Amino acid sequence: MTQQHSSFARPPLADCIPDLVAFSRGEKKATLFIHNGTLVNVLSGEILPNMSIAVVGTRIAYVGPFVEGMTDESTTIIDAKGKYMAPGLLDGHCHIESSMLSVTQFANAVLPLGTTGGFFDAHEISNVLGLPGLRIMLDEARQTPMAAYMQVASCVPSTDASFETAGAEFGPAEVAEALSWGPDMIALGEVMNFPGVVYGDPKMIGEIQATLRAGKVVDGHYTWPSSDPRLAAYAAAGVTGDHECVTSEDVAQRVRLGMYAKMRRGSAWHDVAATIKAHTEQGIDSRRMMLVSDDRICDSLKEEGHMNFIVRHAISQGVKPVTAFQMATINTAERFGVARDVGSIAPGIIADIILLDGNLADVNVVTTIARGEVVAENGEMTLELSPFPYPEFAINSVKIKAELTPSDFIIKTPVPSGTIKTRVAVVRENHVETEEVFVDVAVANGELQITPESTLCKMAVFERHGKTGGSGIGIVGNVGFNQPAAIAMTVAHDCHNVLVIGNDDERMAQAANAVISMQGGIAVVTGDGEMVELPLRLAGLMSTEPYETVVQQSMEISQALVKAGCTMNYAFMTLSLLALVVIPTLHISDTGLIRISDAGFERVSLFVE
Repeated sequence: MTQQHSSFARPPLADCIPDLVAFSRGEKKATLFIHNGTLVNVLSGEILPNMSIAVVGTRIAYVGPFVEGMTDESTTIIDAKGKYMAPGLLDGHCHIESSMLSVTQFANAVLPLGTTGGFFDAHEISNVLGLPGLRIMLDEARQTPMAAYMQVASCVPSTDASFETAGAEFGPAEVAEALSWGPDMIALGEVMNFPGVVYGDPKMIGEIQATLRAGKVVDGHYTWPSSDPRLAAYAAAGVTGDHECVTSEDVAQRVRLGMYAKMRRGSAWHDVAATIKAHTEQGIDSRRMMLVSDDRICDSLKEEGHMNFIVRHAISQGVKPVTAFQMATINTAERFGVARDVGSIAPGIIADIILLDGNLADVNVVTTIARGEVVAENGEMTLELSPFPYPEFAINSVKIKAELTPSDFIIKTPVPSGTIKTRVAVVRENHVETEEVFVDVAVANGELQITPESTLCKMAVFERHGKTGGSGIGIVGNVGFNQPAAIAMTVAHDCHNVLVIGNDDERMAQAANAVISMQGGIAVVTGDGEMVELPLRLAGLMSTEPYETVVQQSMEISQALVKAGCTMNYAFMTLSLLALVVIPTLHISDTGLIRISDAGFERVSLFVE
């Protein structure tokens, strides 16, 4: 393994033209030459055998049949006989923070899987650390081989301070500043406050205007029904892409309105199988359809894969292989206006190339080339990426001073005994939304009685940014704990306050205090009192440890949850969304229970008359 460069520059095409045309005259030789391969041409939709690719520096100079004289003794030559040559895969909507890996370790995880770039919405760290946090992500991404395009978060917080408390607040001025940091600041991140857009909230409208005036694009997050005519208003406001598609009609309607429909296959959100039918059954043109991950935790990167897994999954749902590759390459590049740089194999394009063995439908990546250099082979990185130095404020961001006690989790009731009708958020496996139900819950001594036998859990959020010190508490169903147990975490979308879920007050306090003391992370306490921890020092969201270490720790958290009775697929990811108030139906923040309805966001009571 070789040491990395000091940086992985991607010079603009204008700077590369002299060398590229000098190659065509024979005055320069290829720095990298791949021959005898079968080209996956996502531009024409063809599979072309016996093709060659010549690279000069970071960009492709020639694609076509073999021609003598393009190489010399300094050229790196790869014989791709029996292999497919395809563009590096692009993730069109991804939160790196959800992997719990730093940007560097994320690159170590996904480059060997064939992901050479992505469009990263860093709204998790932005909600904690503001613009300085976003800048950390951008600067670290620039020191990896990935084509890492960053988006400025649109919703910091996801709604407003009356509903939740974030560590920062973004408005039009912050958006304009971040978009001035360079061409790799590509877009406004998902506009989750879609009611604010439709009803003309000045801040949301101003952020979109600042983005469009900077010549950038706007990403969406719209969860009202696609049949609702207000989707047209959202599109008219300049939102041209959306990943909140859960049905084939959601996809079709967005494409009909000129938007790009993003079909998501995260660790715990499995939407591709349903949404892809817009193409396979309805016959909707695929060129405005994209495959995205949104959120993939580090252990599912290890166990399943990244974009390679999602492309393979789409093919298994009946999509032609070359079409599935288009959905993760050229479609994505065109959506963000960077098809002159990434997303295909053609002259002038940056040389992000993957070689695949076996059947194309298997998406078996054996070599990854980024910006004209081999960076991974046979599932392993071929170079070493240096760790990024994080400032002190980024690794000490949990500002809760007082130790929590079991009494902080007691829920007082307006009746002394009997039962009381209680509003419950029911989580659903492999879905982002919750269901709101009403349950008669036992009361004793004026306190709500939540026990393993009740099949319910308490959920509480404590503000961690050192602002209000507020907290909210509610009830959640379908967690599955069948013994006294609790989980606490600072990964609690999107404000990332301390979220605690459990059916035993003492264990809830124990887990919460563990997370606070390690300055962010996850802690699970099971019935025997055993605690499992995963430290996440970087903003309370990401580990500073190597990829393999984080995967092992994450698996131990999952095993502890299963031991306690929580057997949902990638349960942690589903539970971490209980604080995300911008998705249906009932969620919790540090200000209380928040419900999203046709009218927008509203605070509701725990107990129902």
